[in-house]
Amino acid sequence: MFWRPKADALPPAGDAAVAPAMRTAAAWSWRFLVVAGAVGVLIFLIIELRLLVIPLLIGVLLAALLVPYAAWLQRRLRFPRWLAITMAMVTLLGVVTALVWLVVAEVRAGWPSLRDRSVVAFDEFLVWLSATFGLSDAEITGWIDAVVGELDFSTDGPLVSGALSVGATAAEILAGTVLVLFSLLFFLIDGRGIWGFVVRLFPRTARPAVDGAARAGWVTLTNFSKVQIFVAFVDAVGIGLIAWLLGLPLALPIAVAVFLASFVPFVGAIVTGSLAVIIALIYNGPFIALLMLAGVLLVQQIEGNVLQPLVMGPAVRVHPVAVVFAVAAGGLIAGIPGTLFAVPIVAFLNVVVRFIASGRWREVPNPTLTDILPGTPTPAPQERS
Repeated sequence: MFWRPKADALPPAGDAAVAPAMRTAAAWSWRFLVVAGAVGVLIFLIIELRLLVIPLLIGVLLAALLVPYAAWLQRRLRFPRWLAITMAMVTLLGVVTALVWLVVAEVRAGWPSLRDRSVVAFDEFLVWLSATFGLSDAEITGWIDAVVGELDFSTDGPLVSGALSVGATAAEILAGTVLVLFSLLFFLIDGRGIWGFVVRLFPRTARPAVDGAARAGWVTLTNFSKVQIFVAFVDAVGIGLIAWLLGLPLALPIAVAVFLASFVPFVGAIVTGSLAVIIALIYNGPFIALLMLAGVLLVQQIEGNVLQPLVMGPAVRVHPVAVVFAVAAGGLIAGIPGTLFAVPIVAFLNVVVRFIASGRWREVPNPTLTDILPGTPTPAPQERS
């Protein structure tokens, strides 16, 4: 008789030969790769279609701000719907036009003085170079001529190509502005109908979750738009007031530039605030420039340590650390548009995921953000687009 192993002593085969932990890890891995691939394809398509996607996203953000305003006009002032929508569009265009007019008028008025003072500051810089490093006027002039000589003014050179690129960018901005206004108008007129069409693209069983989650995310976008305007206003007033107190010219254009750039969290106000530091250096010297720099940093500390945690955080339900990393990641992926849309996209996805994961949409008919995040005001039916 030969010895035979027992049946349960035979080595496992098939899936049984793989440890349960490895099977779980493999299942997670291939699903993660599929999701990552889908996200990568989506990002690639967005980047390729950025001339259409960016105006559409700007239109959504503006609609999140203007839809409640139009609803308020209908509810409180008894405006007809068409008049409320018209008033909302006129208000937006009027505010933007007024800001642009203020900047252009102030810059035109202060440009001769800024030009002359820049020439004087450059001459003073050359004198400082000569006195500090013992350089003669001939040596300094030779270096300047050498730098100018390195510039390529040919038709295929970087200067000409850069000028053509600026012209193309201006045309893209003009076309994008038209698309923004076009999409915003239709979001105000028929936002509900547009969203209803999108919801019907999903399977019937998924429609309650999709509709409820998106409406909860819409509340977050509305809160973000309102709070971001307040934060931008505080940055603009703070930096503009410091520039005015220090006697800088063009304080009003600086404040307007800070207001517009502050819609890019953390980065925008610092970049435009550095413009005030440069103007202070040209007009008032290093000491006033250092004071202006200290003022810009102080305003940014107030924004980062007070406004972002206490005002922006509760509005968008995103931690300030997540805001910083979202802005950085958006800049790496899509440049300036990425930094602009990073925070609202992250805030929207955060609320949508939490809403769907909670499962409350199965129990509550027409759920809102209040069902998932207590304490958040529920929008009136007129305020949804």
